[in-house]
Amino acid sequence: MNQPIEPGGGDRSSYLSFMLAGEEYAVGLLRVREIIEYRPITRVPGMPVAVQGVINLRGSVVPVVDLAVKFGLPPRPITRWSCFVIVEVSLDGQQTVLGLLSDTVREVLELGPDDIEPPPAFGTRVRLEFLRGMGRHGDAFILLLDLDRLLSLEELLRLTTAADEATAPVPPPASVAPAPEVPGSG
Repeated sequence: MNQPIEPGGGDRSSYLSFMLAGEEYAVGLLRVREIIEYRPITRVPGMPVAVQGVINLRGSVVPVVDLAVKFGLPPRPITRWSCFVIVEVSLDGQQTVLGLLSDTVREVLELGPDDIEPPPAFGTRVRLEFLRGMGRHGDAFILLLDLDRLLSLEELLRLTTAADEATAPVPPPASVAPAPEVPGSG
C-alpha cells in the first residue's frame, strides 16, 4: 500500500545542480554517473536538433544533449567551465547513458519533501512535463528535471540507434588492389 509523503517527513534526497543559460537546474544524484570536462563532439546526421552528437567515453559512444536547445534557447558559447553531466535515463525499462551539456556544475543539494514545490504553470522556459518540481534552496528555486521525460521515446530510440551504428565494426572494402611496387623503393 502506497503511503503519501507527509510534509516535513520522509528522507532527504540528493541532487546535482548545474547552470544552463543563467538558470539553475538539478537532477537526482543517483542518476548521475560522472561529470567530465568538455571535449569535442562528433556530429551525427539525422539527430534531433537538441542532440549535439556523440562523444567517446572510455570506448563507449555517449549521445550529448544540449538542454538549452531542447528548451528553445540559443546555443551558448563553450567556456572553460562547460562540461558534460553523464546521466542514466530509462528507455523501455533499459538504462541508457546520455551526456547533458551544461555551462557549469554548481553543487550537490540535499532536499526533503517539504523543500519541493510542484512546477509552476507559467514563468519557466522548460515545458512542465520535463520538471519533477521546484526545489527550494535558501532564497532561490532550482528546476528539478525529470530525466525520463526529457527526451521523447522517438528521440531516445534515434539516439540509441545512432550509438549502435557508431560502434558497429566497419566492413573491409570489397576489393583492394595492392599498391604497385615502385622500382628502387625497396
